[in-house]
Amino acid sequence: MMSRLIRSRWQRWINRRIPRSDVQLLTQRNLFILPTAPGVVFGVLLLIMLITGINYQNSLIYLVTFLLGAVFVGAMHQTHRNLAGLELTLVQAGEGFAGDDILFRLRAAAGKDDAIAVTLSDGDTSVRIGHVPSGQSADVALPVGSAFRGYLRPDRIRIETRFPFGLLKAWSWMRPISAAVVFPRPIAAPDVVSAVDDGEQTASSRSPEGNDHAELRPWRDGDMSQRVMWKRFARSGQMVVADWEADKGSPHWLDFNAFAGADHEVRLSYLSWLVVERGKSGSRFGLNLPGQVIEPDSGPAHATRCLRALAVWGEEKPRDAVGAPYGTRRTTDSGRRAKPGAVI
Repeated sequence: MMSRLIRSRWQRWINRRIPRSDVQLLTQRNLFILPTAPGVVFGVLLLIMLITGINYQNSLIYLVTFLLGAVFVGAMHQTHRNLAGLELTLVQAGEGFAGDDILFRLRAAAGKDDAIAVTLSDGDTSVRIGHVPSGQSADVALPVGSAFRGYLRPDRIRIETRFPFGLLKAWSWMRPISAAVVFPRPIAAPDVVSAVDDGEQTASSRSPEGNDHAELRPWRDGDMSQRVMWKRFARSGQMVVADWEADKGSPHWLDFNAFAGADHEVRLSYLSWLVVERGKSGSRFGLNLPGQVIEPDSGPAHATRCLRALAVWGEEKPRDAVGAPYGTRRTTDSGRRAKPGAVI
């Protein structure tokens, strides 16, 4: 309980000291420096040498102790100087599918001093910038793991250096405002009927009565259970699916409501797969979502627009003051809330 309270107060203090921004200038106000584990050992050894020199009144021990102490102080100054004046800018928050690493493109611009051996990290992922000469800049792409669809914004990106000797580490954080967009993870979709009227006779208006012609094919993963010929399965043990001629829906529409009985997140994954497939083939298609309709079109830009609509459907964009390490999942129209960490 006490540790949780201390951690909460520490995070609030950090958030006040480092407000959210896509441009972070490192100064004495937001830079921190502490000894590393080797630095602590080095300091203890210096203390032991000093006590030994005092005890034996040995001038040589004094000389070595003070020389090594001067090295430690010089290393402290240089470590802090590596980051002082460095400006970090979020150039672009990337896009990608749930479960993949999403790239955040950043630009590091050095101030009046060189930035040496700088590392950026988010959780378990880190990238090394290396040496940025004074007055110059370097671009770097930081991969951030995604857990599910929606908006993805790192709570804090850590900037750190341990140059020159690794005895001390200087670090700060960047708390970006911009969020990446994570598309639903594609899942192979079953054959379904679109109920969207595209000006022609739709599948929902056609009646299967009197139609005795159906194409039988083996059951595939993702097929709706309503299409399985259960009587045939009971007789022969073969699972086959009937594709009725009357079930041929509008070829120009991908319809959210066509996947009856499927969870909303699964429907979005089905639609994501269909958008990717239509995008590869260059087919013309439209997207029908509750509260949003994207008219039929074709091309990579149209496919990307549809994927973005699927990604943010039912989602709230992160507010500037709120950090969300894996996005901002909110209760959708279905009344369900996704489980934390679920990959959709």
